[in-house]
Amino acid sequence: MQVTFLALGDSYTVGEGVAGGGSWPAQVAGRLRAGGAKIEGPRILAATGWTTAELAAAMDAETFDPPFALVTLSIGVNDQYRGQALEEYRVQFPALLRRAISLAGGHAARVVVVSIPDWGRTPFAAREARDPEDVAREIDAFNAVAREEAARAGARWVDVTAISRAPESRGALVDDGLHPSRAQYARWVAAILPAARAVLADA
Repeated sequence: MQVTFLALGDSYTVGEGVAGGGSWPAQVAGRLRAGGAKIEGPRILAATGWTTAELAAAMDAETFDPPFALVTLSIGVNDQYRGQALEEYRVQFPALLRRAISLAGGHAARVVVVSIPDWGRTPFAAREARDPEDVAREIDAFNAVAREEAARAGARWVDVTAISRAPESRGALVDDGLHPSRAQYARWVAAILPAARAVLADA
């Protein structure tokens, strides 16, 4: 069976600053293929700087060919970065999740929601004079909403936030001092792969 994979998100999904197939969706697809899956893509609909509203607008303008066998959704860091109210995210994230589920043929279990990483202790955050504890607290609040909504809908949840906070990840960044390196994304992939494999096993 040919597997179609759609990844929805922002700069972390794109793999900003990482060359070639170093983004985590590309690495996930590669690992799945190495395990014998006949997988297309991934098709990535994401851009650096996108908020939930901007992803929704991009989806409005896009033509899809559902159903996708696997859909990933990781969005919200730019909402937090720009100071968007958490209550607004409580409205916008579930709407995006519903759309992701629809693109997965209505099967919530084919959707993997990936948490927002914590960028608060990066060199970029230091240059912006952002308090790492404030960033961490806000990221946790946004992730709590996403996790709750994923559970409510029956989608799968993967936490990469803890990985982003690990000491070995803090220096594993590209030249902008913000986005993860290929090596850090490989650690994300190790966390995401079991959920992706479970999706394919249940398809």
